[in-house]
Amino acid sequence: MRSPRRLRTEVLGGLVVALALIPEAISFSIIAGVDPRLGLFASFTMAVSIAFLGGRPAMISAATGAVALVIAPVAREHGVDYLVATVILAGVVQVLFAVLGVARLMRFIPRSVMVGFVNALAILIVIAQVPHLVDVPLLVYPLVLAAIAILVLLPRLTTAVPAPLVTIVLLTAATVVFAVHVPTVGDEGALPDSLPTLFLPDVPLTLETLRIIAPYALGMAVVGLLESLMTAKLVDEVTDTHSDKTREAWGQGAANVITGFFGGIGGCAMIGQTMINVKASGARTRISTFLAGVFLLALVVGLGDVVAVIPMAALVAVMVMVSVGTFDWHSVRPSTLRRMPKSETAVMVVTVAVVVATHNLAIGVVTGVLVATLLFARRVAHLTDVVVSDDPSGARVYTVTGALFFASSNDLVSRFDYARDPSEVVVDLSGAQVWDASTVATLDAITTRYARRGTTVTIRGLDDVSAARHARLTGTLGGEG
Repeated sequence: MRSPRRLRTEVLGGLVVALALIPEAISFSIIAGVDPRLGLFASFTMAVSIAFLGGRPAMISAATGAVALVIAPVAREHGVDYLVATVILAGVVQVLFAVLGVARLMRFIPRSVMVGFVNALAILIVIAQVPHLVDVPLLVYPLVLAAIAILVLLPRLTTAVPAPLVTIVLLTAATVVFAVHVPTVGDEGALPDSLPTLFLPDVPLTLETLRIIAPYALGMAVVGLLESLMTAKLVDEVTDTHSDKTREAWGQGAANVITGFFGGIGGCAMIGQTMINVKASGARTRISTFLAGVFLLALVVGLGDVVAVIPMAALVAVMVMVSVGTFDWHSVRPSTLRRMPKSETAVMVVTVAVVVATHNLAIGVVTGVLVATLLFARRVAHLTDVVVSDDPSGARVYTVTGALFFASSNDLVSRFDYARDPSEVVVDLSGAQVWDASTVATLDAITTRYARRGTTVTIRGLDDVSAARHARLTGTLGGEG
């Protein structure tokens, strides 16, 4: 506020983002199967709330396709009241996640899962546009093609005005001037003509209600936090600054609770709009995020009648291009696939396949993480080695190297020659690490087998952490007796 130049940058950044948010908020509302005003109100309340509560300055949060896709079945099968109740519960779950330190778990999500997450989101956005291209007037198709052409060519000429806004204005003007009858935003539902008001969902406070909304609320909470924390990490890299991920997590939750009580469809951070704000506009503070929400509401309330005549063809084109821009094309280039380990490519493909099959981003991400974990454990398990030698004193020495955990230590028992070894055996673990109880149980089993034959086993070379773990657990885990 003390720098007029900085303030100007933040104000213009907020205005540009607001203009770009309008078509996407409407489109995401349609994906969720609700009136456009629910998405517009959500974008307003999310942006304004997160400007105060979030942990990443200049990041834009609003109604998003990821959240809309998760909660769409609730609106379709149970109505708007259940959808709003889902949004509120999802916000509460996100706050609980923040308290439990979920932000710290982001480091356990592999890059291949993140790439699969982004690619699957792009595919689902395209799939969601298909209903708007079926059983429609033939004029819809050339309008969609014309809109895509504008979206592709205009940024090559100028980036002063967002291409989606120009596309919507031109196609709306053309359909009005030439009296072209095609589906419009107004056909999808009424736009707001007043400010959002407090909304209390009319749902029974019963376990049956919780059974209906809880799975979707959990999915929305996970998806929203994943996308928000990934976006925050990206902004950290772009701006070379650090953000408070835990604060961002509970800020997202609080913003969704607020959004629900104002009748919005909820949301999370938006990668596209955030990049417009941070990279294209140069914004760096919470002012731009706050003004993006304020400008958005002012535009839709003041120009609601104009927004109602926007042809759906324009929004379909915008969403298709958003999908194209979201998809990580580098990840599927032949040159990338040749260099990338097959296991990581498999994780990405599994993540995409599960998300597209279930239409649930959270299930896909969890599945991807599980597959990545199993493949990593398998790869690390093969790095364990055992070398046999003889000590000058006559003892047989087994030198074990590698990370010892359940996957790598289970077959360690079979690597020893119990029948032919001398009376003294040394297990040298100076090049190994003991990571879990399974490994301690394996070492106990080896010692027990030798003891049956009167052989003395000495375990040496343990680092401090491994030694402490072994001392704490040895002899307490059962095993071969």
